[in-house]
Amino acid sequence: MALKIRDNFRRFVETELLPGLDIDAAAFWQGFEHIVNKLTPENRALLAFRDKLQSLIDQYHDERKGMDWDADGYREFLEDIGYLEPAAEPFRIETENVDPEIAGVAGPQLVVPVSNARFALNAANARWGSLYDALYGTNVIPDDDGKEVGRSYNPARGAAVIETASQFLDDAFPLCNGRHHDVTEYVLSGESNSTALKVMLGNGSETGLADPGQFIAFNSDGERLSILLENNGLHAELVIDSDHPVGKDAPANVADVILESAITTIQDCEDSVAAVDAEDKVAVYRNWLGLMRGTLSATFTKSGKEQTRVLNHDRKYTGVNGKPLNLPGRSLMLVRNVGHLMTTDAVLDKNGKEVFEGMLDAVITTACALHDLKGNSALSNSRPGSIYIVKPKMHGSREVKFADHLFSEVEDLFGLDRNTIKIGVMDEERRTTVNLEQCIAAVSKRLVFINTGFLDRTGDEIHTSMLAGAMLPKEQIKEQPWINAYEDRNVDIGIRCGLPGRAQIGKGMWPKPDEMRQMMDSKQAHLEAGANCAWVPSPTAATLHAMHYHRVNVFDVQKQLSGRAEAGLDDILCPPFGDAWSLSPGQIQGELDNNAQGILGYVVRWIDQGVGCSKVPDIHDVGLMEDRATLRISSQHIANWLHHGVCSKQQVMDTFRRMAAVVDAQNAADPAYQDMAPDFDNSVTFRAACDLAILGGQQPNGYTEPLLHEYRKKRKEQLAGT
Repeated sequence: MALKIRDNFRRFVETELLPGLDIDAAAFWQGFEHIVNKLTPENRALLAFRDKLQSLIDQYHDERKGMDWDADGYREFLEDIGYLEPAAEPFRIETENVDPEIAGVAGPQLVVPVSNARFALNAANARWGSLYDALYGTNVIPDDDGKEVGRSYNPARGAAVIETASQFLDDAFPLCNGRHHDVTEYVLSGESNSTALKVMLGNGSETGLADPGQFIAFNSDGERLSILLENNGLHAELVIDSDHPVGKDAPANVADVILESAITTIQDCEDSVAAVDAEDKVAVYRNWLGLMRGTLSATFTKSGKEQTRVLNHDRKYTGVNGKPLNLPGRSLMLVRNVGHLMTTDAVLDKNGKEVFEGMLDAVITTACALHDLKGNSALSNSRPGSIYIVKPKMHGSREVKFADHLFSEVEDLFGLDRNTIKIGVMDEERRTTVNLEQCIAAVSKRLVFINTGFLDRTGDEIHTSMLAGAMLPKEQIKEQPWINAYEDRNVDIGIRCGLPGRAQIGKGMWPKPDEMRQMMDSKQAHLEAGANCAWVPSPTAATLHAMHYHRVNVFDVQKQLSGRAEAGLDDILCPPFGDAWSLSPGQIQGELDNNAQGILGYVVRWIDQGVGCSKVPDIHDVGLMEDRATLRISSQHIANWLHHGVCSKQQVMDTFRRMAAVVDAQNAADPAYQDMAPDFDNSVTFRAACDLAILGGQQPNGYTEPLLHEYRKKRKEQLAGT
């Protein structure tokens, strides 16, 4: 074998990953080497084709500098160079053996860095969440008029929580008469094989659910009674407990309402992690393996007490027919691999070059998931026996087809049936957006997911059209026709290609984890747009967002949308440029401040601490969940303005220096934080942030990974030497 494998990575594979799979280590490495040798040339050719297309697009815009926008001519040009692909023949996806959480239930979706065991477990266990806790601890309930959150329980706030939860029950599980707030007792009646739910009201009358079929199961344990209800495929559990501190004073002694929340979770190996070498990759893979084997645990200190978190077991009930009913206690877990661009030093090929990281991810994350398929865990993930890999940052159908080829080779390596590995195609690159139907066709037998994502998509939009003109400020970019056409067309094509009932159509992340009231006021729009999953930043947000899925039947919405005219390409192909020079000097500086502060605030944790995703305060001290997508749009925006002379390099550098002091102050309470100012020349983090903007136009497709990896490795070398 010609592969050169890092010792720590080899040990992980041979002593942790392979035991229990009946796979010989030598055969495993030979099989991986076969994949590397066979697919590496094609991977390189695809990246070269990306560069060729970008060069031709740059040349097109450069030659037409100062000319009016020619939509027809631009579209014809993109067709001529192969950027726009020929239309696909009509088809519908044929994916089989898909878990109901993907195929048949609409609900919130969490994305979490799998490198952090505590966060990964939190997300996996977020399948169920306390509505009372979610309402009490967030600003959904106003913190005024005596309802403030304090160190001890506030009965006035508790009463507001109970009233809000009762209103939710009225919406999702209405009674024939009266309101849930007026209920004095929920009573089970009937024979052991036919249990019904009676509801007693304060006026002495008896009623029941308007739809009795929503009551499906119960669990009785002493004084505690759990009543399981179902609506739009999602479950809610009423916890009745007269001895509970809350339940003893609540109407009908309802101590809590437990909502089925994060139906699916993407365990992320990509944008939200900082994995730059073999050591980091082992840590990422080890956690995914622990999730698939059901053995992952995390011990931490909270409120002065040491706690250990493990995966939740399934939930057990007695059905109304008297038979046992078990429901999953954990989210269905997908894993996001990296894209086609980056390489890793964990394994070197026969020429001594790093192998493509995406190939390694496909093989190792699949091998981890084999433990689930083989029943090596008592806590099952996929019941039909599928493995779910989300594949990001692919450009057009050739690259999607390459992923399909890669997954087929991995299936052959492990003796799996074809299409055991399912794929989620992220619609976050411009060339995928404009060829989405062709991309879906390329994986029509294994597709389970498409989505939209404003940040990465905008970053690629700016980079692809870098020479077309100066881009508008970021907030104005959101208002341009292309973004709505992009969002609508994704749903239109997904519906037409047969995703409802087989695959998810997803929408992007809510970025403000502390602004739950704002989320509740706005995020229902994702469902009304036809998305049967949307990303949320925390388990609490998932529980709150689940309320939207009780109000809106997404599959009914998709049926209604199937009759509308499909969003066209013309708006999507018009870049969001404008007369940026008409902005006032203050507006230009304000945009630069915003971009530079965001870049520095994220990069300082990535480079110094190896944290790929965290809540980062923005320039107004509003905490935002940030990953590399935010970094990409901000760095590309500055690079675009530099190229077109909207600002100068000196102005950008001065801005970074001022904003570094701001970010230092925002992180002053972090004992692990190392200031960037005033010693900028010796701050690896500061240099990395500046290069992301100054050199942004030169980065492949505007990606941040190459520079981040380079500087993180330098920082790790520094830390190792101290």
